[in-house]
Amino acid sequence: MKKSIIIFLLGIFSFSSAFAQQTLIKGSVKDAVTNEPIPNVTITIEETQQTTTTDGFGEFTFSSNVPLGEQVLKISKDGYVTKRYPIVVNEGQTVNITDMTLDIDVSDSVDLFTITLSDDELNDDASASDNISGLLQSSQDIFQRTAAFEFSSSFFRVRGLDSDNGSVLINGIEMNKMFNGRPQWSNWGGLNDVMRNQELTTGLTPSAYNFGGILGTSNINTRASKYRQGGRITYSSSNRSYTNRLMASYSSGLVEGGWAYSFAIGRRWGNEGFQDASLYDANSFFASVEKKINDKHSLNFTSIYAPNRRGKSSPNTQEVYDLKGIKYNEYWGWLDGEKRNSRIKEVKEPILMLNHYWDISDKTSLNTNIGYQFGSLGNSRLDYSGGANPSPAYYQNLPSYFLADTDGPDNAGAYEAEQNFINDGQIDWNRIIDANVTNNISGLPAAYVLYEDRSDDKQLTVNSILSAEINENILLNASVNYKRLKSENFGEVIDVLGSNSGVLNVDSFDGFQYDNQNPNRIVGEGDKFRYNYNLFANVISGYAQGQFKYNKVDFFLSASVTNTTYQREGLWEHSNYLGEESLGKGKELTFTGFGGKGGFTYKITGKHLLDVNAGYITRAPSLRNTYSNARENANIVRDISEEKVSSFDISYIFRSPIVKAKVTGFYSKIEDANEISFYYVDGLVGFEDGEGNLSTDGSAFVQEVLQGIDKKHIGVELGIEAQVTPTIKLKGAASVGQYTYDNNPNLYLTSSSFSDEGLDFGQSNLKDYKIAGGPQRAASIGFEYRDPDYWWFGATANFFSNAYVDVSPLTRTENFYLDLDGLPFNDYNEDIATELLKQEKFDDYMVVNLIGGKSWKIDQYYIGFFASVGNLLDKQYKTGGFEQGRNANYRELRDDVSNPKRVFGPKYWYGRGTNYFVNVYFRF
Repeated sequence: MKKSIIIFLLGIFSFSSAFAQQTLIKGSVKDAVTNEPIPNVTITIEETQQTTTTDGFGEFTFSSNVPLGEQVLKISKDGYVTKRYPIVVNEGQTVNITDMTLDIDVSDSVDLFTITLSDDELNDDASASDNISGLLQSSQDIFQRTAAFEFSSSFFRVRGLDSDNGSVLINGIEMNKMFNGRPQWSNWGGLNDVMRNQELTTGLTPSAYNFGGILGTSNINTRASKYRQGGRITYSSSNRSYTNRLMASYSSGLVEGGWAYSFAIGRRWGNEGFQDASLYDANSFFASVEKKINDKHSLNFTSIYAPNRRGKSSPNTQEVYDLKGIKYNEYWGWLDGEKRNSRIKEVKEPILMLNHYWDISDKTSLNTNIGYQFGSLGNSRLDYSGGANPSPAYYQNLPSYFLADTDGPDNAGAYEAEQNFINDGQIDWNRIIDANVTNNISGLPAAYVLYEDRSDDKQLTVNSILSAEINENILLNASVNYKRLKSENFGEVIDVLGSNSGVLNVDSFDGFQYDNQNPNRIVGEGDKFRYNYNLFANVISGYAQGQFKYNKVDFFLSASVTNTTYQREGLWEHSNYLGEESLGKGKELTFTGFGGKGGFTYKITGKHLLDVNAGYITRAPSLRNTYSNARENANIVRDISEEKVSSFDISYIFRSPIVKAKVTGFYSKIEDANEISFYYVDGLVGFEDGEGNLSTDGSAFVQEVLQGIDKKHIGVELGIEAQVTPTIKLKGAASVGQYTYDNNPNLYLTSSSFSDEGLDFGQSNLKDYKIAGGPQRAASIGFEYRDPDYWWFGATANFFSNAYVDVSPLTRTENFYLDLDGLPFNDYNEDIATELLKQEKFDDYMVVNLIGGKSWKIDQYYIGFFASVGNLLDKQYKTGGFEQGRNANYRELRDDVSNPKRVFGPKYWYGRGTNYFVNVYFRF
């Protein structure tokens, strides 16, 4: 018995000695002013680059593989000045550094980038303006931040991918639109102060909230207790998107009774930004209230409402830009002494969220969320069913039309058109109103009305997100999600422009009734017009993920499954698609998606790491690319199926106290995708004219369905920065990519101008053509200087190349070269055809950007000022463009190109010239 007790006591002593001899580094971090603990501070041992973060009490611990001897701890968090603490670590002892402090970074430079990105035109209707920079603004990755801050003005796409390949979440609820898969950034625009708390995973790396896409996940946390106590008032001025901005916000922190709240309001306005008549009128409201019920349960309610109106700007042919400059916008004209834009995008979509946070234990948490978003999205435009095309840049109004006269150039007509366009060249609102008044006298309906394409969505989202730390090496994440959408889609007359009756609800081009059960109906302001249907979508999904962290290697595995259903309900019967072809509920479509991904990080040493990730995803097509023309009928894209996405990347990472660098090679492939385009076409072969005769010069408004598209994205990314002195940092980034079509997809056209079956043109020969959407190569080099007296400035030079025009798929089909007899045109020249079909490559260019500022601390208050100048050298450059589909066959295109000036040349977007942003703030 005595022997057993001795052995037991020796065992306890041995265990205690071993525990006592463990080498530890631990401590805590507090705010230097409020003395409150700061959570989520990154603590780094500089020699080994081991990192950890502080918990909710501001505390941290290093317990495994702790290096001995003299070490330096780096303490960093966004919004605070980074500090370095020297320590000495002895074997078997504990280094305990409590109450380390961080000072607020009064220079607050991150704010500039957040402002310019979220307020910019990140989600325009044109594909050339689709930009994923909003996904990247909170990234700590050198290349990703450079892509967001320096490359965004050129509409550079990381890895050449659209933003629907990344997820944006607010409090764990996905905000990507089900219609097109993209985030609607303007739904939370102007709320920068309360949208700062972001967690970002890039590429295929694991997220604690969802499976994500191949561009990663950004989760915005609006939990009231997570905001730093205090307030802020900001005024900004710019010539980019808006002229003025005013914002105010206040957060209470956690107060007595377990309550916390945060509020923000904002306004952005301006008669025009860089482009003519691109008005901006936006208000923003935010409220978040949290009640901490006890140590385990907390409820948070968030409401966001950011109604905004923005005047659009037009893409133009080079002929138009040469005559009017890069600020020209064809969508506006003078009315009553003011610039009136006919194309206004208006978004009013409030977001409501209720979030329950349950800390089941100190290792396990469950977050359950309910989100509801509703409201309207409208895009206005002129209908001219009873009059001439009101566009001042309509091709028959330009000099090129007169120079292309079949009887020889009409130089007098061209000169007159040129002078008229240079001296005016805008919509003539008075003439439009006069035409309607004249129709009033004659008892006729309106020749012109202004109407709006509307989408009124109601979306409910419910999910639960589990996080469980099994032990110090294993973390499990899982979630289940449900989304339900009802989208009401219709046209609505918003201004009859002087008419006393309204407009005829009939297709003036083909004579079809939009609403066959109410034929020849006259519709007025507030009435539905042209089309009226609903779209329904239901999505059930789940994912599970394991993250494993060990001394030499970290790895993860993740899997997901998604069930998606779509259905269209026609509320009007189109006279060309009778009965169930357009009216009532159509076929319910079901898609099943699976996802799997994994990756590992091998720590060669503390400074050298190797990171590898791979994934494969199948996903439902977007609603937009499922129905060939939902406005008129219930037709579904032929043989539609899930899209397939595969991706692989490998990175080498170098980290030292002075230099940080990362180089990544990547490969992504998208298969079985669909794209639908709408345009007016000339030169259709095999098209029946009004007398039933086949023609090689048919004209129609068509829906182009490109089916089974494969795309390949391959390239290398590099990011590097060096803190060469305590005040000077050098930085550089580069991306060299090649993004191409990887097959020849099928193409067919549908139109109310021809049969239900449409016109099938077989393969579109797109393989190896470059995918449009910004430059495929980009590089940046620059520096930052931060003075200890809180003034700072920086400069970057950015280089862009390999940007291409978006080619017309129809022109690459057999329609281009075949005559009615199925043989090539008798005057077809293969060498000329090759030159005609060559994809236009835009010129290389360089953009120089400057940024600087100064901050002051007065007692407990902070005042700051900064300014930036973009495109300092006023370089003119094309950011994107597309070939017009008008010239669909060889003869049409050849004749157009041989004209003195092209009548139907490509349309382009240009980047902004020299532009500025100025910001002043007061923080308390």
